[in-house]
Amino acid sequence: MKTATEFTQDYLTGLKAVLDRLPVPAVARVIEALEATHAAGQQIFIIGNGGSAATASHMMNDLCKGTLGHKGDAPWPRFKVIALTDNVSLMTAWANDTDYNHVFSEPLKNFAQPGDLLIGISASGNSPNIIAAVEVAKQIGLKVVGITGFGGGKLAQLADVPFVVPSNDYGPVEDVHMILDHIITSYLYAKLKETHGQ
Repeated sequence: MKTATEFTQDYLTGLKAVLDRLPVPAVARVIEALEATHAAGQQIFIIGNGGSAATASHMMNDLCKGTLGHKGDAPWPRFKVIALTDNVSLMTAWANDTDYNHVFSEPLKNFAQPGDLLIGISASGNSPNIIAAVEVAKQIGLKVVGITGFGGGKLAQLADVPFVVPSNDYGPVEDVHMILDHIITSYLYAKLKETHGQ
């Protein structure tokens, strides 16, 4: 068994290798999709399971408040973002009364409008409830950003804007998803600040 120090060093070495292989142009395409949705005054929905649910909540927080600066008092128009992962009562109602695969697709039918944006986060890209939500989103007329790993799976195939982390290891894939969130929100804040002369 490796020591904790050795294990940590190996993990970091592997993560650095993944970061070196990131599809950087794909980051720009994700940002462009968010900017277009924001400029149109449309809604952004974010979904994920497990660790990806936590990332969805974190991304919602960063887009809603992080793009307004530390005090949240920036004067520019705000991003309209909902993490469907955060409504536990509605999720469990659909899971209990119908099927877990409906926990995101059915709430989308309540809230989504044509021109909105769905961000689906799934390390494997094959989570059935994420795919079900993507299919409903496309029927309604949403653009879909798919944030994945493991080769992209069905999510990358269905997404209008795929971002695939080049790794088949859950830890680094989820690490990079959070890094992507921070790159996106830091860029958007900096650009909004410059655009509005702050």
